[in-house]
Amino acid sequence: MKYMPNLLTLAIFSLLTFNACHQEQKEKRLIQYVNPFVGTAYTGHTTPAAAYPLGFMQPGPQSGNFGWEHCSGYNYEDSLIWGFTQNKLNGTGIPDMGDILMMPFSGIPTRSDYKSSVLKEKEIASPGYYSVELPDNHVNVELTCTPHVALHRYSFKDENPGVYIDFQSGSVSTEEQYNNRVLDANIVVDDDYTITGYHKLKGWVERQLFYVIKFDQPIVSQETIPGNMGNKAPMKIFYFKLKKGQPLLAKVAFSTVSIDNAKENMMTEISHWDFEQIKSDTENAWEDLLTRIQIEGSEDQKKNFYTSMYHLFFQPNNIADINGQYRGADDSIYTSPSGKYYSTFSLWDTYRAAHPLYTIIAPDIVPDLINTMLMHSDIQGFLPIWALWGKENYCMVGNHGVPVVVEACMKNIPGIDMERAYAAVKKSLTENHYRSDWDMYNKYGYYPFDLIKEESVSRTLEGAYDDYCAAQLAKKLKKEDDYSFFMKKANYYKNLFDPETKLMRGKDSKGNWRTPFDKFKLSHAGTAGGDYTEGNAWQYTWHVQQDVDFLINAMGGKEAFATKLDSLFFLESTAKNTGFVGDVTGLIGQYAQGNEPSHHVIYFYSMIGKNWRTAELMREVFDKFYQPKADGLCGNDDCGQMSAWYIFGALGFYPVNTVNCTYVIGAPQIPQATINLPMNKTFTMRADNLSAKNKYVKSVRLNGQELTEPHITHEQIMQGGTLIFEMTDTPIK
Repeated sequence: MKYMPNLLTLAIFSLLTFNACHQEQKEKRLIQYVNPFVGTAYTGHTTPAAAYPLGFMQPGPQSGNFGWEHCSGYNYEDSLIWGFTQNKLNGTGIPDMGDILMMPFSGIPTRSDYKSSVLKEKEIASPGYYSVELPDNHVNVELTCTPHVALHRYSFKDENPGVYIDFQSGSVSTEEQYNNRVLDANIVVDDDYTITGYHKLKGWVERQLFYVIKFDQPIVSQETIPGNMGNKAPMKIFYFKLKKGQPLLAKVAFSTVSIDNAKENMMTEISHWDFEQIKSDTENAWEDLLTRIQIEGSEDQKKNFYTSMYHLFFQPNNIADINGQYRGADDSIYTSPSGKYYSTFSLWDTYRAAHPLYTIIAPDIVPDLINTMLMHSDIQGFLPIWALWGKENYCMVGNHGVPVVVEACMKNIPGIDMERAYAAVKKSLTENHYRSDWDMYNKYGYYPFDLIKEESVSRTLEGAYDDYCAAQLAKKLKKEDDYSFFMKKANYYKNLFDPETKLMRGKDSKGNWRTPFDKFKLSHAGTAGGDYTEGNAWQYTWHVQQDVDFLINAMGGKEAFATKLDSLFFLESTAKNTGFVGDVTGLIGQYAQGNEPSHHVIYFYSMIGKNWRTAELMREVFDKFYQPKADGLCGNDDCGQMSAWYIFGALGFYPVNTVNCTYVIGAPQIPQATINLPMNKTFTMRADNLSAKNKYVKSVRLNGQELTEPHITHEQIMQGGTLIFEMTDTPIK
């Protein structure tokens, strides 16, 4: 007689099977590998705030308002949380955002300080979600969001629940800036559930903020706490009467345009109070994005890789409202034809790897990014340099909206009017504006250090690359006269190459070299002074992405070039620096992985036939400077640039020259990756025999054919195919 299981046994077996399958599916979700705490300590300046991909809102913890270590409003090493603000910058070197601080509490009398210690073991962050237990305030806080709306859920553990709101709060450099950051404010309690308001703010940029705060339970009383007499915005406490165990939920919606638009954003995106549904929807949006690259590797490799992808899409941020309206650079209201208008463009950083990576894994967003820049240029008169909240803050040097726009055109990304794009590029590089004195630049063929007191060498080198990019688009569009004009300017960097030291060196308006010349001394505009931007002569000499052959010849050939390049990674500095130079981090000799001007330099070895040295340095950088922990980044993530560098490095190629549509072969750091491309195509990278010992590249085959040149093209990637690296433990010299 056969054994017949009873119904209970079948039910238990089915439940166990379902749970096992469900657990297996859960384990396969890529969001589990994202750790938003990576980079939140040391100099990473990232935030664990909840975020939606490219969204406007980032509700998260505020553990400090002042100073460089709180650019994102949070530092993992802080012992107190001050409250929860609704928007954040991620990985920047200057603070801003951190608007509307809300701090729930229960069981405590009124006091002036509602900060609380934090139970680190109960602080959780994942894509689209943040939660923490605050023992001093007797409350558990959970946060999630949609693109335009933050959603809070507070679970109180004691009587007398309330929410403290500091309308003045924000991330700034000094306490004086904090007191002056709100220029004008108007806060209104519309009804027992709703608060609306308007702020005019001054931080990194001057901006306007309109907002709505809505609770799911009625406010039963309120009080105002006296603050600094100079503050334009108040601190208030709102009390609620809740049943035991009943949570309090709050929605916060922002707009750059109007309170009515903020209300529309809220009603359109969250018309209900289902926290779990919003959390799930946002997690799914992140999951869909992360699956654009599927990798094999260790747990730590997956954590590093997918956390990097998360940081890459934390910004740029779509600041247009649901109805497509946005506030432009001139404070007028416009409507975007696509409904999108992006900001948070840290272009001095992100043109190097982040934007090239978008063209591969997210070409669908590139037209909106470029068209935003063109709309910005129509109003401002030139392409964005560092755009925040739709305004220009002029941070850093160069006009690096130019390479981003040109790259998209050179790669034939659809949805971009190339003639319009070229007109914006040309205007940006020919009409004078702040830090872009083209009359002086053209007169001398460089920026003289006696006329330009800070960053003269860097401004020349960065400008030369922008001109080179403009020339390539002019050539593509058959504008031969413009091509010649921009190529002439693209060679201005040669005027600052010193044949004696074989370094890029400052020169005055009479043609005299900077003397004395300290090749190791770091420069930083406004604090350390000098001829370089966040760097020194050793780091900036290699900033010739477009013409490596010139450097090779000027230094005496490939072997002399290699020797000079070797020195970069071995020389230690004895220079006594003055002022703030904290951005120059992640050092290997003089090479600075923590700052962008060095990011392409390792790949120069591959370009001169010494890929084995690229492989050694890539492994060193990956092992030292990218760790899946709070202090695991060696420098500011810089709006995804440090993360994009990691992703390209892991895949084994890098865009040294972003507009020539090629990627220089490096040395992969993960066993396999598959990029899901448009039209159901895939591009797979495989590193056969990769191990801790086998870090060198023996051969590279693309679709079965061995590569004879150290690069692949953008078109080859986007057509789909397979790139196979054969790895070995022996340097191939």
